[in-house]
Amino acid sequence: MNNWREDIFDNFIKLNRGFDLPNAKIKDGIYPVIASTSIKAYHNQYKVKAPCVVTGRSGSLGTVQFVNKDGWPLNTALYVKDFKNNNPKFAYYFLQQMHLENFNSGAGVPTLNQNHLHKLKVNIPPLPTQQKIAAILTAYDDLIENNNKRISILENMAEQIYKEWFVRMRFPATADKPGYKNAKFVKGIPDGWEVEKVEKAFDFLGGGTPSKSEERYWENGEINWYTPSDLTSSKSFFSFNSKDKCSALGLKNSSARLFPPYSIMMTSRATIGVVSINTTQASTNQGFITCIPNSKYPLEYLFFWLKLSKNNFELLANGATFLELIKSNFKKILVLRPEEMIIKKYIDLIKPIFSDIEILQKELQLLNKNRDLLLPRLLSGKLSVENLDIKFPPSMENDNA
Repeated sequence: MNNWREDIFDNFIKLNRGFDLPNAKIKDGIYPVIASTSIKAYHNQYKVKAPCVVTGRSGSLGTVQFVNKDGWPLNTALYVKDFKNNNPKFAYYFLQQMHLENFNSGAGVPTLNQNHLHKLKVNIPPLPTQQKIAAILTAYDDLIENNNKRISILENMAEQIYKEWFVRMRFPATADKPGYKNAKFVKGIPDGWEVEKVEKAFDFLGGGTPSKSEERYWENGEINWYTPSDLTSSKSFFSFNSKDKCSALGLKNSSARLFPPYSIMMTSRATIGVVSINTTQASTNQGFITCIPNSKYPLEYLFFWLKLSKNNFELLANGATFLELIKSNFKKILVLRPEEMIIKKYIDLIKPIFSDIEILQKELQLLNKNRDLLLPRLLSGKLSVENLDIKFPPSMENDNA
């Protein structure tokens, strides 16, 4: 890092406040309208030429976005007006590692005052080094994006098969039963299928919280203990780890229950109907109903029944402070049980898709972990790249800044 220069932030890049654009004036178009954490809409005009590097200014701080299109950053955001001959992708990663949420100057609403950044001392590498750092991190981001796309395609494929067979009732024939075209239906249900209450269909349980005042219930905890925010923040098909982990002693001295791997956790309080599959023995707090698959209601069938019943669950929820689907209401809900051979044929088709999703999610977890470890080391110069021969990923081939 001998050839890195010490400078002030104002000599590195220039940030500007975004532009007003009331919802009523947004006209459908191709240019992204960029809010503080995500693309809000698409408009028929733009304010900033690509690439747009945008971060939150008011309300939500800390998220940095790289949008490789002409766009319209909103006034709740700051955008890079001038890269000052620095690599735009490097600037994007540099802002990420600054943790801009720590510069909050708002008394009520979180606010980033760009004036607090101007005189900050920063270490900036020469342009070739910037490009190499950006190339390494972009390669990771491209792999992460590709994995996310593959997971999304597989999830949608599995869900559409479930809907086709068990919602639209266009199921195939089996060795001893005709398909939907020739099947006999009684009161809208194919012959051999049944409807029964949840309480007779599969086991389910609630959760609990070990006392937070007892350190021994949490210190060196090894048991995954999920809260609804674990699911709502990750939105993952499979869940590998919870943010908090309790000890065996904590579990024993609470109403939390341990359930087996490949159960289905469903949020039942405040945010209702978010589902995820745990891959290890786990427990939850009180905001869940966790369902245990069985041979009649296997994982791959039960998962989509729960996911697609979200609207129904919300209608059955009640509560003065926040909505909650209580177990006594849940157990009375009717669930469709298809004929055994149909279920078997469905599982043979869907199980490999579930397996592929789990493998891709594990790869994604590792990619994110490695990327997050590399980011501060590369941006600080602790990990030198000057002497490395790095090939630019395809998404950076035209980036000559």
